[in-house]
Amino acid sequence: MAKNENRSFLGLKCSRCGKQIRPTIKNKKNTPDKLEMNKYCPNCHQVTVFKETKLGK
Repeated sequence: MAKNENRSFLGLKCSRCGKQIRPTIKNKKNTPDKLEMNKYCPNCHQVTVFKETKLGK
């Protein structure tokens, strides 16, 4: 299988409670800026902004 250097693993962190969840992959070539998404946080029980962080192992 070919290795794709443009794709990187990252985590998304809730801006309200600070819990890091939702590991995901992004293409660094298409989206060079930090990723921000509105997602449902199971800890806060509401939709909040999730920001890109390093994936904790």
